[in-house]
Amino acid sequence: MVTSIRRWVETDTGHRVPNHKSKCRHLHGHRYRWEAEIEGEVVTESGVSDEGMLMDFGDISAILTSEIHDVVDHSFIVFSEDKEAIQALEKMGPDHRTVIVDFIPTAENLARWAFERVEPLIRSSYQNKLRLVAIHVRETPKSWASWRCE
Repeated sequence: MVTSIRRWVETDTGHRVPNHKSKCRHLHGHRYRWEAEIEGEVVTESGVSDEGMLMDFGDISAILTSEIHDVVDHSFIVFSEDKEAIQALEKMGPDHRTVIVDFIPTAENLARWAFERVEPLIRSSYQNKLRLVAIHVRETPKSWASWRCE
């Protein structure tokens, strides 16, 4: 038997998909939900803070906050080769939060990006064989993408 838990954070983040055939090629934003799915062994050591848990939900929130929320909340994520968007965002001034990435910021690519940021911290945080199974990214209430560990 395997136990799993999930925890999420939300961000208000802008992006665009520069070559998209429809309206997603325009600058726009979403209320993203970044959800970590973790599996492992329940802590059985008597008297410790995490007894009966895989990992404290607050500890997961701290990782998601530092690695995802604080990086992209109220930011605009832009592909490094999207020169048109970069030029437009530069006009917003030095206080504008722009995150330049080396991939087109689709939900699928953002799920992988988030997984790669969070996974080492989950793996190194605990000794009870924790494993980040997936990061699920909700772009809209009807649209999700996931990056899974194989």
